[in-house]
Amino acid sequence: VVFLLFFCFAHEILPSLCVCQSIRQISTTSGPPRFRLLMSDGQHSLSSLLLATQLNYLTEQNLLVPNCVCLLKKTIINTLADGRHVVIVMDLEILQSAEETGGKIGNPTLYSTSPMKASPMKASPMKTSPLKATSTSPGSTAKAMPIANLNPYQSKWTIRARVTNKSNIRTWSNSRGEGKLFSFEIVDESGEIKITAFNNEVDKFFSLVEQGKVYYISKATLKVANKQYTTLKHEYEMTLHANSSIIPCDDSQGVPTLNCDFVPIAELENRDKDAIIDLIGVCKSAEDVSRITTKSSREVSKRALSLIDTTGKVVTVTLWGEEAEKFDSSGQPVVAIKGARLSDFGGRSLSALFSSTVMVNPDIPEAFRLRAWYDQEGYAFDSQSLTETRSSVSGSRMNWKMLSDVKSESMGHGEKADYFSCIATVVYIRKENCLYQACPSADCNKKVIDQQNGLYRCEKCNRDFPNFKYRLLLSANLADFGDNQWVTCFQETAEVLLGHSAETLGQLRDTDEDALDEVFQKATFRTHIFKNRAKLETYNDESRVKVTVLEVLPVNHREYSRRLLSNIHKLAS
Repeated sequence: VVFLLFFCFAHEILPSLCVCQSIRQISTTSGPPRFRLLMSDGQHSLSSLLLATQLNYLTEQNLLVPNCVCLLKKTIINTLADGRHVVIVMDLEILQSAEETGGKIGNPTLYSTSPMKASPMKASPMKTSPLKATSTSPGSTAKAMPIANLNPYQSKWTIRARVTNKSNIRTWSNSRGEGKLFSFEIVDESGEIKITAFNNEVDKFFSLVEQGKVYYISKATLKVANKQYTTLKHEYEMTLHANSSIIPCDDSQGVPTLNCDFVPIAELENRDKDAIIDLIGVCKSAEDVSRITTKSSREVSKRALSLIDTTGKVVTVTLWGEEAEKFDSSGQPVVAIKGARLSDFGGRSLSALFSSTVMVNPDIPEAFRLRAWYDQEGYAFDSQSLTETRSSVSGSRMNWKMLSDVKSESMGHGEKADYFSCIATVVYIRKENCLYQACPSADCNKKVIDQQNGLYRCEKCNRDFPNFKYRLLLSANLADFGDNQWVTCFQETAEVLLGHSAETLGQLRDTDEDALDEVFQKATFRTHIFKNRAKLETYNDESRVKVTVLEVLPVNHREYSRRLLSNIHKLAS
């Protein structure tokens, strides 16, 4: 029996069963394509249905096609300025394919949603669907609009939503001036959206907005979302301005704490590289926080976590910056990450992004179920990791090489860089020009110009500073029994090699040259494990392989001896 589609819409009887008669793509100036649907209950049809963009895959994969039978599970009814109604389909399920139905069902006649014509929808006044919030903002009688309905063509609206993620205040400085900004993400039952505040609005709203709290928000500007800086699915994002309003809401009933689509860890093997993933798992172990130097010579903190879920599979997730520094792995907590990027590094691994939300022991049902599973049986699972452990000092997965292999195997000559580890001795460190005066800004390490007036000029930031910070850029020669190799060490690896901070070395250079010489002498003829990156570079029309040290580790002689014995046994066999 097929339910009357329009009777269900008018009286909020959901879910509703219907037949798709036709699909038409609507031309849009920006954002993802939109699809208009003509749906039928077998007797009547309605053309004012719009498919939510998150369901576009149904049309792209030819699942939603004419004559298929659908179950409408969630809808939002939006009333336009001229009184017409548009039904936004938020969730639907394909029950029968077009092949299974065998063709057209019935001879339905078209209904109009125009307020000038009598129809079952006019006979019973249109109500909002259960997704539409009914709470009102203080001092206003307007109903809260679902986030999914927001678009730049609406002038008056109020939403009621919970803050799920809030960034720190960031600053910028360029030729056009300088300023500051912060952003946060909000969620209601219909969807999510990103909000950004600049300059004066940072001062006005930053202390007011708290993660986890619910607010009434109105009078912000909507624009097409820049997908480079957000992982949310909404096609628009908000910007706050002087007239924007954010009012705390004491009634949080019905507002979700999070909108996540968690992917089982075992399923990650079937997902594409660079996909944005929501994941939840128990933290079996976590590495200590470390600092690395990026290609842009910027230092950043990182920490790798091993997460397991009920599939029994384990994956490595890397946290960066403040998230890495503050993470506490004690008690093997449940960790939920919204918006992590999937990588094929080491097989399958995940990396938290700047826009990701990382939650430890979140107050959600999935976390409680996972905690109970792990405490009862998961801890004893013979788990299998999807990520190859490349940081283990003891195994062959370190890609051990001799320095002679750099030349004999033409390492670094391919399209991508080659990574290898070696045990080598420092035979010479070039002291000349190893220290330079750098920009003191947190995210800038460019060399400054001493203007001889007490100020230091950074051309990248286009600013003058009264101070600077010392940075290390070290060139060293390494040797093993078969060959030697010049390598480059940036700040962190250079400090490990020399045993002193760049600031200390800078002071010694300015005050005690003999003490500085002694530091370099002590660092020479010491043996370490070096993890390196090799890549062919061209400078002044001359090509050469540049080897950059990524990490300096102490030699574990017991493990080193075991590896040598293993290699001997392989040669003997």
